[in-house]
Amino acid sequence: MENRGPSAIEVTLSFLLGTATGFILGVLFAPASGEDTRKKIQEGATKTGEKAKDSYDRIAKEAEKGIEMVKEKTTEGVSAIKDFVDKKKEEFSKKIPEFSSQEEKKK
Repeated sequence: MENRGPSAIEVTLSFLLGTATGFILGVLFAPASGEDTRKKIQEGATKTGEKAKDSYDRIAKEAEKGIEMVKEKTTEGVSAIKDFVDKKKEEFSKKIPEFSSQEEKKK
């Protein structure tokens, strides 16, 4: 199995986690009152949550498209197999009478 590297979800979550951690550490070490610090943390968390939701929505839409494509390709493949089997059945059914008549001639 080939390793393709990190998925889009892993990269997005890592980015968001890093962003949130950096923001919180920056706010905690910045000289500000407790109320200002809490307000900044809340705003940062809200923004990060919105970004995470947007990223999730985009990833979900892409996954949905991928699932639809797989369904379509599977349906096409099944149809092609059915057509092939039907064609072979038809060819075989035509050969059976030929084979039977050849066997009767040999007797």
